[in-house]
Amino acid sequence: MPQKDPCQKQACEIQKCLQANNYMESKCQAVIQELRKCCARYPKGRSLVCSGFEREEEEKLTLKPTTK
Repeated sequence: MPQKDPCQKQACEIQKCLQANNYMESKCQAVIQELRKCCARYPKGRSLVCSGFEREEEEKLTLKPTTK
């Protein structure tokens, strides 16, 4: 039996918040921050719901600022 995702509760809270606020992400920043904190507590790959944040961080690291 697979282990329960440690950040699943926070992910569900984000969905509830988004639904309650007509999918306005700006109204759910506190809940999103809680998920980010949860994701930071676990090693990469431990939480499936954190994979989007992990991918976002990787993209930030690979994108180089363009200056002219």
